[in-house]
Amino acid sequence: MTLPVALSGSDVIGQAKTGTGKTLGFGLPLLEKVVVPADIEAGRATPEDLTEAPQALIVVPTRELCTQVTNDLLQAGKVRNVRVLAIYGGRSYEPQVEALKKGVDIIVGTPGRLLDLAGQKKLDLSKVKALVLDEADEMLDLGFLPDVEKIIKLLPVKRQTMLFSATMPGAVISLARRYMSQPTHISATSPDDVGATVANITQHVFRAHSMDKPELVSRILQAEGHGLVMVFCRTKRTAADIADQLTRRGFAAGAVHGDLGQGAREQALRAFRNGKVDVLVCTDVAARGIDVEGVTHVINYQSPEDEKTYLHRIGRTGRAGNKGTAVTLVDWDDIPRWKLINKALDLSFDDPPETYSTSPHLYEALGIPAGTKGILPRSERTRAGLGAEEVEDLGETGGRGRRGAPKAAETVVEERPKRTRAPRRRTRGGTEADAPVDSAPAPVAAAADAATEVTAAASEADGEGPRRPRRRRRTRPAVTEATATGEAGSAKPAESATGEAAEAGAAPRRRRRTRAPKSEGTSAEG
Repeated sequence: MTLPVALSGSDVIGQAKTGTGKTLGFGLPLLEKVVVPADIEAGRATPEDLTEAPQALIVVPTRELCTQVTNDLLQAGKVRNVRVLAIYGGRSYEPQVEALKKGVDIIVGTPGRLLDLAGQKKLDLSKVKALVLDEADEMLDLGFLPDVEKIIKLLPVKRQTMLFSATMPGAVISLARRYMSQPTHISATSPDDVGATVANITQHVFRAHSMDKPELVSRILQAEGHGLVMVFCRTKRTAADIADQLTRRGFAAGAVHGDLGQGAREQALRAFRNGKVDVLVCTDVAARGIDVEGVTHVINYQSPEDEKTYLHRIGRTGRAGNKGTAVTLVDWDDIPRWKLINKALDLSFDDPPETYSTSPHLYEALGIPAGTKGILPRSERTRAGLGAEEVEDLGETGGRGRRGAPKAAETVVEERPKRTRAPRRRTRGGTEADAPVDSAPAPVAAAADAATEVTAAASEADGEGPRRPRRRRRTRPAVTEATATGEAGSAKPAESATGEAAEAGAAPRRRRRTRAPKSEGTSAEG
């Protein structure tokens, strides 16, 4: 339905369910529109029409979708030798700049890297004849809209604009008309495919507890007739954790989420396509447009945010006429969110049944063999695993992107600097010898000051240097005892402790003697 309208040069808004071939719906008209040397040889164009600048631009929301669309167009345009280049972040600039210098016919890119290269004057968009926004509802969302508007300002005013997506809300269509000229809205549906979801997808919704979900997923992964399985999570941390748990249980699992480097993300997706990994745990970055042959099951480990996300998630299976199974695990906290999704899509799962990993109806609904446990038997561990797929060195940029990159072969160990300060001297009481007098306990601080002066005077009289720590320690218990008790008999240890101070004629001796009579008088009156 799209090809004749798009080939005529009219603007198009294309809407169709997942897995119906939207990529070639806009890809084939672009491949026919660009001018290549073969057209000049055949007389369909003049040499003036040939240019090294891009003639068509396709803007996509995710890096994974960017590489997939590029590969599809390269395969479809192989006969005409059309040059298609993928431009996206997470990898080095140099190869992309070199390819632009050699000449490109069609560019597929993400908004951020496109604006970077255009700002550096490395990307010339003045010769673009056609613009395509794939997953247009996502591209015209508030997060992408400022970047998309900046890109549109760099394009010629006279051009063809096409928008394609499986979900196209009315607000997005009204917003898109600002950038289009009399667009034709094409909504392609099959007569026997009624409803928002694809009829070939069998849907199951269960109410499951979060602590039982890993065990439940492990048993679903062993259902009869299963092939490749995609497990969707809402957060990056959950995706990484579930991938690790499934790997420990014996499954060949990989992960795709935003905290991984681009090399690790492409490694996991490549291993999944090649069959070395049969379980791909991912966030919603892989929910749109990703087409992998052989995906039989999609598991929503966590409930999606809205009905659009649900449609795109389960649309990774049941593609191109094949059948698939979608299982959604709804936690108790997510029941209100799920009810809104169920009502918006007019589904029949308003009250999901409470389900655990041992529930009989789970085994019956999904065809799980009786006696299946949460650990994959060793006899069934036939996949090569994620390690069998090499990580490509993409020259990743930024600190966060290096998290998934391979580690260096050698680790540099820095030597610790040698200690130059002498070790601290400690006394029997545990106090440092070099510590100031103020560091003494509060009850004895004043008495310690006086005793220190007396001890220093006595030591100098004997011709020796001051030995403050030892003398101070010997006087503390006596002073503390005399000061704390205030009794008459406690004055004698204080007098004996300061006997040497009396011979030296120190002032603190008279203070000690005046305290004792007061204590006796007080105790006598008492």
